[in-house]
Amino acid sequence: MTVQAADRDDDLDCPEKNNAQIIDRSLIIVSNRAPMSLSRDESGQITFQRGSGGLVTALMGLVQNIDASWIAAAESDVEREWHYGRVSLLDEEHTIQLRFIRPGEEEYDRYYNQISNPLIWFLQHSMWDVVTSPTITAETWAAWEQGYVPVNRQFAEAVAEQIKQSRQRTLVMFQDYHLYLAPRVLRQILGPQRMQNHILTHFVHIPWPGSEDWGILPPGMRQAILEGLCANDVVGFQTREDALNFIRSVESHLPRSHVNFSRGRIWYRNHATYVRDFPISIDVDALKQLALSERVASHRQQLEDFVQGRQLIVRIDRTEPSKNIARGFQAYESMLEMYPEHCGSVQFVAILVPSRLKVEEYQSYLDDLMAAAGRVNARFGTSDWEPVRVLLGEDYDRAIAALQLYDVLLVNAIADGMNLVAKEGPVVNQRDGVLILSERAGARQQMEPGATIISPCDVFGTANALHQALIMPAEIRRERALRLRKIVEEADVNDWFCEQLSTISQLFG
Repeated sequence: MTVQAADRDDDLDCPEKNNAQIIDRSLIIVSNRAPMSLSRDESGQITFQRGSGGLVTALMGLVQNIDASWIAAAESDVEREWHYGRVSLLDEEHTIQLRFIRPGEEEYDRYYNQISNPLIWFLQHSMWDVVTSPTITAETWAAWEQGYVPVNRQFAEAVAEQIKQSRQRTLVMFQDYHLYLAPRVLRQILGPQRMQNHILTHFVHIPWPGSEDWGILPPGMRQAILEGLCANDVVGFQTREDALNFIRSVESHLPRSHVNFSRGRIWYRNHATYVRDFPISIDVDALKQLALSERVASHRQQLEDFVQGRQLIVRIDRTEPSKNIARGFQAYESMLEMYPEHCGSVQFVAILVPSRLKVEEYQSYLDDLMAAAGRVNARFGTSDWEPVRVLLGEDYDRAIAALQLYDVLLVNAIADGMNLVAKEGPVVNQRDGVLILSERAGARQQMEPGATIISPCDVFGTANALHQALIMPAEIRRERALRLRKIVEEADVNDWFCEQLSTISQLFG
């Protein structure tokens, strides 16, 4: 079946992408989370709620022209019971095959909460201090051998079953750090002759650190991860630096591998793996439409009433340690101390979504950042001015309203695969707001021409960047804001997907 450009607004459009729209393969997306969640209504009927992620958005344009399947892990009893079937992403005519693997509760906890998060996620964000953590214990190894390994095998077995049921050539697209072992297992299950008809890709959404960071893991874990990724035909990363770091990691830690930096290619076990960067983006049209909704307008009015004409600094993050939220509050505190003229005339609004609170490190970090915000308010607050307002909870409409109103958007992550807030903000902002962006966020690769770049650990430098952004002349703000908006609008989430298809087309025909 042919993937081709169509003329609906929500279709995947790949103009002049080296015929990337002519990929004669069925598609299997494999990710930890499904593109929709299942639940029961009051009558006991199963209901389907489509997710809002960029991958779902990109897939919507494909389902009209290609046989698409999605394999994910069940996260509820309803999903375990339902197991698999066809579901609609657009309408009843355009559906995908959705299949849930069903690991045991303890098995999934070990795979997700002990290995994927925090061990691998912390390592890839360079969050371990090594002196005290991580400590690889017998419990860690049990989580690896009785959680991460078997769940990855279940994913591979589900993909193999799906491939065997189809007579078409298949493009399998694995997603992220939860599934590093699955591609190698899949090749072992199907064998080299059958695999000749199929292409495996793996996109890593989070940063890939330098090879020295991977030395933290025991060789058995490290080599299994690298072997798993090198079983793919194409491995994609957010930035050029991530891609180079991966090749360096293979060169350093995978015996008998041969790397070619100039061609972005790894040769291992008589198989070539091509390494590329595909910076992910947002659905620009859908975001603009949402920004016009009544719900967003209502939140915007509430925020305007609260801010009362003050200049507005905004940050929107999950409460993950890598987001560097506490240092952001410290930088704001330093700015108020160094430039007291801002006291009473600036409002900091932090919209934070609690994340992975079952993981001890995440719960501790939430406590730390709330203490940092409280210290600023205790030190500088008055009866009619609360310097920092923290809004906890997931409310995307409220977040978009805040992005429309910011004078300064602070994104100071210690490490981020991309950070889509840095792309969403300039698209919907109505005040020619200034983007302050960490040099260690993946978004820097594209957004640097219009952003103020800061070092995430430099509280003093971030404080000065906040001050300069607040006093920046209007004409400079406007020129930078327009530049950022153009960058994002010219490379949205469909372009991200098309670039991957284009690469596959060029490499494999």
